[in-house]
Amino acid sequence: MRRIIHWVKSLTVGLILSSLGFSVAGNTWIQELACEYHTNPVGIDVQKPRLSWKIFSDKEKVLQSAYEIRVADSPSNLNRKNRLIWESGKVNSNQSVNVEYQGPELESMQRVYWQVRIWDNQNKATKWSEPAYWETGILKPELWTASWITMENEKEMEGSKPSHFLRKEFSAPKKIESARIYVSALGLYELYLNGEKIGDELFTPGWTSYNKRIQYQTYDVTSMLQPQNSLGAILGDGWYRGNIGFRNQNNYYGDKIALIAQLHITYSDGSAETIGTDETWKATTGPIIFSDIYNGETYDARLEMPDWATSSFEDSNWGTVTKLNHPKNTLIAPQGVPVKAVEEISPIEIITTPNGETVFDMGQNMVGWVRLKVKGSRGDSVTLKFAEVLDKDGNFYIENLRAAKATDVYILKGDGEEIYEPRFTFHGFRFVKIEDFPGTPQLGDITGVVIYSDMEPTGTFACSDPLINQLQHNIQWGQKGNFLDVPTDCPQRDERLGWTGDAQVFAPTAAFNFDVAAFYTKWMKDVAADQAPDGKVNHVVPDVLNGAAGSTAWADAAIIVPWQTYLAYGDKRILEVQYPSMKAWVEYMKNRAGDDYLWIGDTHFGDWLAFATTRSDYPGATTEKDLIATAYYAHSSKLLAEIAKILGNTGDAEKYSTLSENVKNAFINEFVTPAGRLVSHTQTAYSLALAFNLLPENLVPKAAEYLAGDVDKFKHLTTGFVGTPLLCKTLSDHGYEDLAFMLLNRKEYPSWLYPVTQGATTIWERWDGQKPDGTFQNAGMNSFNHYAYGAIGEWLYNYVAGIQIDPENPGYKHFFLSPHPGGGLTHAKAVYKSMYGEIKSAWKIEGDQMIYDVTIPANTTATITLPSASLNEVLRNDAPLKSVSDNFHQNEGSVTLRLGSGDYRFSYPM
Repeated sequence: MRRIIHWVKSLTVGLILSSLGFSVAGNTWIQELACEYHTNPVGIDVQKPRLSWKIFSDKEKVLQSAYEIRVADSPSNLNRKNRLIWESGKVNSNQSVNVEYQGPELESMQRVYWQVRIWDNQNKATKWSEPAYWETGILKPELWTASWITMENEKEMEGSKPSHFLRKEFSAPKKIESARIYVSALGLYELYLNGEKIGDELFTPGWTSYNKRIQYQTYDVTSMLQPQNSLGAILGDGWYRGNIGFRNQNNYYGDKIALIAQLHITYSDGSAETIGTDETWKATTGPIIFSDIYNGETYDARLEMPDWATSSFEDSNWGTVTKLNHPKNTLIAPQGVPVKAVEEISPIEIITTPNGETVFDMGQNMVGWVRLKVKGSRGDSVTLKFAEVLDKDGNFYIENLRAAKATDVYILKGDGEEIYEPRFTFHGFRFVKIEDFPGTPQLGDITGVVIYSDMEPTGTFACSDPLINQLQHNIQWGQKGNFLDVPTDCPQRDERLGWTGDAQVFAPTAAFNFDVAAFYTKWMKDVAADQAPDGKVNHVVPDVLNGAAGSTAWADAAIIVPWQTYLAYGDKRILEVQYPSMKAWVEYMKNRAGDDYLWIGDTHFGDWLAFATTRSDYPGATTEKDLIATAYYAHSSKLLAEIAKILGNTGDAEKYSTLSENVKNAFINEFVTPAGRLVSHTQTAYSLALAFNLLPENLVPKAAEYLAGDVDKFKHLTTGFVGTPLLCKTLSDHGYEDLAFMLLNRKEYPSWLYPVTQGATTIWERWDGQKPDGTFQNAGMNSFNHYAYGAIGEWLYNYVAGIQIDPENPGYKHFFLSPHPGGGLTHAKAVYKSMYGEIKSAWKIEGDQMIYDVTIPANTTATITLPSASLNEVLRNDAPLKSVSDNFHQNEGSVTLRLGSGDYRFSYPM
């Protein structure tokens, strides 16, 4: 009877999936096709794009044994063998992630469709997947026939200048088959066609190393065209010409903002037409009279020009444009993730502060702006100011914004209810002060608009402790707020820069929380683009600090971020592309260290913002910078050797493996006593030495004991940006998980949970950004949204919940599930959406029973460790493990087994 019920269920699932358009055969089907980490991308410039798919099945232990891909110029031609552009044939391979297109080179602006089918490990073929597509952009610089144009005779003025409005009318008299527009800007742009904004992306073209790389976007505008048309664009200063860096400097990249746009129309009769930016366009200024990323926006609605981007608009009083002599060979298609308005938040309270200020509390420290609804008289002006916190008296606090004004001003036109949102600025805030509002503000008068790079959420973690759950919430919101086209340090003050050190320490956690493969692919190319000829890697990328570079742990992002991307996504190409940059950085360190292999004497940030650096009563917890530099020199050299081996470069693999060993030996001789004590007797020093395998094997237990002793002595961490990400992992790896859990659970300063007890909704820059008495740390550097210390998230996922990457099988092709109940927790659950599908690791303790639920996606395997288990007592899906599996091993205090895809429940007495 059970078999009959199962057969009926399987048949029903198959029929339902078929009716929904999924490819089903033998209850296994293909779904979620992707090209270069995107779904149906339009306008890419990758010559050999990589294709990925996910396999779904209602059967257990499903593996792919072969695949077949076919590509054509239309969905219908996929079924016509003589019309295919490329077919792989049946390829005996289990690879379903990042399979490289091997067909003929595609032309610019060409769309192709593709589909895939696979054979499982029973040699049973699925049906073909539903078609997906990708479309190339402009692949050759000479195909850019449009010109860079800028407004002629722009009024000279200091600081932010009014935004430019540009327009062009044209006709499209015939029936249209397809139309694409390719557009970029020096500055930021919004593009309009016939009065409608094109696309939902924000802060385009994005922030890159503008002198070397400028992204363009591609939009399908086929359905938007009419016989008579008007193209319009608004340009803002943005990062290109606006205030950027620490020195209130405008015009870092250039003093003129400009537009380039190229519209390609293909008509149904086979003819084509191109309309581009040239000197026939017109330009003027309008209601955006001030726009700056740090300082905010001033919008005068009285200066609006209704229907300015439509063909019926009268533009005789608009001015002219002129061509700008700017190169086009730096234009590139985007590979990252566009910034979008992803969420909206309603305020939870309106506060009248002791100073009499009217302040909205959004309930969440967020990044973006607010949408304002207001009624009033013409000329009324409403001012919005933004802050992360209130001071100890409950008043609006903005000192930590430094020179950033973070102020939006809206001047009413006096025409009923008016709605305003800024365009070319963003703020980091929880609190909004409103001034000169006509009438009494109500909660519904503002709405928070949350913006960030529209990364797919991939990871969740939850446990029995609500404070730790809030910590996880804070980590994820810190990532949202600071992954805005580049991984910034903070989103609120006059900084907001792509600090490389913050990015590298947080990279493993980032890859759990969100799909960051494309995000890092884009940013790492800017790391390489800005890298100095001698190999120095910049402190911030894109570089706006005039070449400041070369700090250990920060510059090592050039190696560590691609490596972490490879581990999380199995992305070998990022290693290939970034390899010259990685090698140049290691060679720089080699040159600085010299023949004794010790990197000594250079200037570094060190263990930035370590607890000890702000406390005179902990002078012994400051880690020597030379020790950190030499440790990272050894670590990055070792990683480079491993990467060279993966890429088949055996000469470099041997060279850098030897170099790493030499640096390790120098480290031991210089910084380690014969008894295993480090010259910097700090938590950071021991964490580095142990995590980077820099000690003789016989001294490892003693060094771990010194680390544990220091933690036990202080009962808290003393680490900064460098040591914190390694601390709990190092303790638990060496048998001191009780101390690691103690650090996690600690609620007093300094700790991860102290900010949570103070009401934090994001990760703070400092352990004591807000002190217990309500006062603040130094306002010169005190961000309340700074993700670096959120690197503890990796430990929550891979130790507490137990989802661990296998470096020998990256991208979760094979992975480990090894949960660790402890710290007083009664349950913990992590779910991770890998490139293969969902991975789940969820444990709970009920009485004396351990219940452990796992999900392993198709085309993967996992090695599972059941802690405190005895083989004879373990049940799998309510049956004795011995009776349903022979792939297990009884260890001392645990059971290990290897399984293929499926959903499994294990239960046993602890």
